[in-house]
Amino acid sequence: MATEITFAPPQPRQELFFSARERYVCYGGARGGGKSWCVRHKAVLMAARWAGIRILILRRTLVELRENHIRPMRAMLRGAAEYRATDKTFEFPNGSLIAFGYCDSESDVDQYQGQEYDVIFLDEATHFTEYQYLTLTACLRGANDFPKRMYLTCNPGGVGHAWVKRLFIDRQFTGSEKPEDYVFIPARATDNKVLMEKDPGYLERLNNLPKGLREAWRDGNWDVFVGQYFTEWDREKHVVEPFQPPDGWRWYVTMDYGLDMLAALLIGVDERGEAYVVGEAYEGRDLGDGHDGLIVSEAAEAVKELAGGHVITAYLAPPDLWNARQETGKSVADIFAEHGVYLTKTSNDRIDGWMAVKEWLKPRVCEDGIERPRLRFFPNCRNIIRTLPLLQYDEKRPNDVKDSPHELTHAPDALRGFCVYRTAAGSEPDAAARVKLIDRLGKRKRRRQ
Repeated sequence: MATEITFAPPQPRQELFFSARERYVCYGGARGGGKSWCVRHKAVLMAARWAGIRILILRRTLVELRENHIRPMRAMLRGAAEYRATDKTFEFPNGSLIAFGYCDSESDVDQYQGQEYDVIFLDEATHFTEYQYLTLTACLRGANDFPKRMYLTCNPGGVGHAWVKRLFIDRQFTGSEKPEDYVFIPARATDNKVLMEKDPGYLERLNNLPKGLREAWRDGNWDVFVGQYFTEWDREKHVVEPFQPPDGWRWYVTMDYGLDMLAALLIGVDERGEAYVVGEAYEGRDLGDGHDGLIVSEAAEAVKELAGGHVITAYLAPPDLWNARQETGKSVADIFAEHGVYLTKTSNDRIDGWMAVKEWLKPRVCEDGIERPRLRFFPNCRNIIRTLPLLQYDEKRPNDVKDSPHELTHAPDALRGFCVYRTAAGSEPDAAARVKLIDRLGKRKRRRQ
């Protein structure tokens, strides 16, 4: 006769995790929220409830798997389920199975291709790459009536930070992903009353962490993490409520272009020399299925649409767009010009460019005595707001930005072109000056034609 399994009731946040019915349930955000406890107990509850269900619990390394799950579950399930060390599985009298696995390298996940599980727990999901995650979602199947779910726990940071944030924090979905399938349940150490009682100094240790790491681990802030390049980023300071820009601003469109992505930003510079990113165009193959990329003529039309009715001082683009194509002798810049978009070449020095972005993002005391950054963003510019804080340091070039995942780099590359370019401050509204500017731009266009 099997031993009865008993354990303390879940705390309020953990109870939300236990009762969630979405296909993909993500729990945590901050450290100390009781994530591993949730994984172990939810898996056991499901194994007891659904006779014959197949469950997989994964950590990135074998050591983490053994210390966080196998050892405590062997004590928890003694007499209630049989543990097979060779297979790393618990088998229950009702036919249910809990298996354990790890993916220490990128290719380790390939061993699960072709296997079927009804429920998968991805503990510390931000330690897994998006390829590993997607491979595992294909294992979530079976011709039975058992629930098909993936439960994820995580903290900000790590190799999987970007894809977890996209799905569960930003809720930006692509392809066949359905918003109703995803839910995020935030939890902090202060939500874990047992931890606060048993280890009252834990929160103080989180408070003593370095800036950045402290906000990520204590507060579950997804805009800061270990290895983050732009630690200057602060959504509260850099994202502003939209307003109608007054006359007199200088307007720029800055872009990064290829079939993989057109990332273009519309930026206005006011009379104080402060800049606002007020619009963006973002389309290309890197967005996944259903996105073919824009040919040059289509990209030019998208850029003109982005510019709207503004008089554009300069359309900024990286130097590679001036490389002539062997088959035609024309460059991408030439083709843009044929469609009425005359590009201005910006510097392609990555280090200088990223340092310039940092300077624009850094808050400073302005003429009115208020501290604020020189560069701010309207909230409709979702992709630059999403990708900029996700950029990480390159391990081999510590002053450079890591170029993967590649999709994250396009909008920041466009922004880099603007920041390194020597922009002039806009003027106070002056109708005569505006007429002269329009006339000058018209003459430039006619000369090029």
